[in-house]
Amino acid sequence: MGRWIRAAAWLLFLVPAGLMADDGVRVIRPVNAAYQIEAGTSHIADTYLSPLKYAGWHFGGSYERMQAMKFSPDSWRQQLRASVEMNSGDNRARNNSMLYGNLSVSWGMMRVWRIPYGISVAVGGQVGGDLGAVYNQRNSNNPVALKADVTLDLTGYATWHTRLWRLPVMLRWQTSLPVAGAFFSPEYDELYYEIYLGNRSGLAHMAWPGNFFRWNNVVTADLDVSYTKLRVGFSSRIYSTEVNGITTRIFSYGFVLGVSGDWISVSRRRGVDDETSRIVYAY
Repeated sequence: MGRWIRAAAWLLFLVPAGLMADDGVRVIRPVNAAYQIEAGTSHIADTYLSPLKYAGWHFGGSYERMQAMKFSPDSWRQQLRASVEMNSGDNRARNNSMLYGNLSVSWGMMRVWRIPYGISVAVGGQVGGDLGAVYNQRNSNNPVALKADVTLDLTGYATWHTRLWRLPVMLRWQTSLPVAGAFFSPEYDELYYEIYLGNRSGLAHMAWPGNFFRWNNVVTADLDVSYTKLRVGFSSRIYSTEVNGITTRIFSYGFVLGVSGDWISVSRRRGVDDETSRIVYAY
């Protein structure tokens, strides 16, 4: 028992000490926050609602938060992302429309490697969830198809710090791809009214790359025009599922515009002492 007590005491001592460098320098971890909007085109197909394909516009907004981890600030990063999107498409005859809306949240950790010429590469995993719906305004019996999932994803990014003439620029590409999880889907001809009445068996399905595919990519450039950076870029989302004879394909592509910046939260009493503090930025 005494040995376990001593081990616990050492852990209590080492956890706060992990926030200090080996030379006693306090590590400060600014948060890199970004707010983005995007607009572009979308393609929607859902055989539960219609055998036809629809094409139209895409609009979305997102928030990203990146920060160095406490336990190993030089090598590990944590990222929180939340986004919302709305897509609308018309069929080829232009006599019917389909809408798609989705809310997505994810949190993950990535290991960072720095290589020469201002390039960094990070690879890790994240857990995420999506909740959305497809709406076909012409259908009367079944106008809505619910889309919901929880997945474990592979994620990573690459950055390059360079200059555009005299302007500092950070180029970044980030991608994510699910490897396992669970998602919701009714039977091909099952009404949601039947689910409401109690027919709830077989609604949850295991997600794997053979029946569930979602590939998110974003390429951005952060222009260091002031303390708050201007972000421009391009995003793409490919969402595809096949289960119970139902095929869903939702693709969206958009141009990105936003702002990003590093934010430091410190105690008014302690402040930031250059001699006893070291700042580790997210990027």
